[in-house]
Amino acid sequence: MPELPEVEAARRAIADNCLGKKIKRVLIADDNKVIDGISPSDFQKSVLGKTIVSARRKGKNLWLELDSPPFPSFQFGMAGAIYIKGVAVTKYKRSAVKDSEEWPSKYSKFFVELDDGLELSFTDKRRFAKVRLLENPVSVRPISELGPDALLEPMTVDEFAKSLAKKKITIKPLLLDQGFISGIGNWIADEVLYQARIHPLQTASSLSKEQCEALHTSIKEVILHAVQVNADSKEFPVEWLFHFRWGKKPGNVNGKKIDFITAGGRTTAYVPELQKLSGKDAEKAAKAKPAKRGGAKSKQDDEEEELEKEDDSAKPKNQKPKGRGKKPALKRKTKDSEDEDDDADGEEDESDAEEKVVKPRGRGTKAAIKKKPEEKAGNKKQKGRRS
Repeated sequence: MPELPEVEAARRAIADNCLGKKIKRVLIADDNKVIDGISPSDFQKSVLGKTIVSARRKGKNLWLELDSPPFPSFQFGMAGAIYIKGVAVTKYKRSAVKDSEEWPSKYSKFFVELDDGLELSFTDKRRFAKVRLLENPVSVRPISELGPDALLEPMTVDEFAKSLAKKKITIKPLLLDQGFISGIGNWIADEVLYQARIHPLQTASSLSKEQCEALHTSIKEVILHAVQVNADSKEFPVEWLFHFRWGKKPGNVNGKKIDFITAGGRTTAYVPELQKLSGKDAEKAAKAKPAKRGGAKSKQDDEEEELEKEDDSAKPKNQKPKGRGKKPALKRKTKDSEDEDDDADGEEDESDAEEKVVKPRGRGTKAAIKKKPEEKAGNKKQKGRRS
């Protein structure tokens, strides 16, 4: 899933190749799940003939500043990606539009041709992205509700430590809260916690001064390096957890075992030998039952747990749960119904199976079972009478 470095790489590609050029052709997909709040024809009319002045970003949101408003804004979701024909832009796991496919791709939601012939496309295979046309993107959701950008507006160490001291939630979900810091997603959160040697379930307010400083440093270093290499994961240091966190089964990083837990509802990779709970969190964990490993969720790269636990602005509005079964199954079903790739079909089947076990059926109780021998004997007597 695109996080700050991937979106920044897209912004830089646009800045390097598209500024000062006029939009001479526009194609907007007829997809009201992604194209938010405006018809394709109105979108096209509003940007045609305008010049791209700059490309801007906050957190995981990107927008094009034109010579006059409104401006196209892109919330990347799980698989949103910028493509510029003939220009190398970082590709990542979920974008996956092949070079052999038609151009513009069938997954293109926003396509423009510029006056020098250069063509730019925003694609989204999984339809969790949002493309909007906004008078002032920073004044409305989701951008207006974002916390400081992790790259452009970093907190000082003291500000960071004071902010953490006020938070009574566990550290992993806090890092993913885009209202706290914007731009950090699941892989960055796991990476910085690993490098800072902090357990994902440690309460933020319980972190020591030294832990706060270590976490502040790791956030800065991980994001800076990822941005400097244009989010090309092949250029990430070989000792990073990133390279070993994607499998279903625990692997090893630098000779240490990786395990998976759920933190804030998110599949989380960590190294138990190096990232240990302390204080009251350790006491609670000792009394609690062991948490289940990520398993099937890691198959989907956690799907970022519908991604918008980080940014609720992308949640479907007024959507009723679908399907049957217990509440957890309903939540999964709602998720899967939106997921066109059907990665979680197995989970749907499991939820149905759970319902079959829980739901009583017919007369299959012990009392009925006890009567069966008598019924058989009665049947034999009836047969004897007939003979």
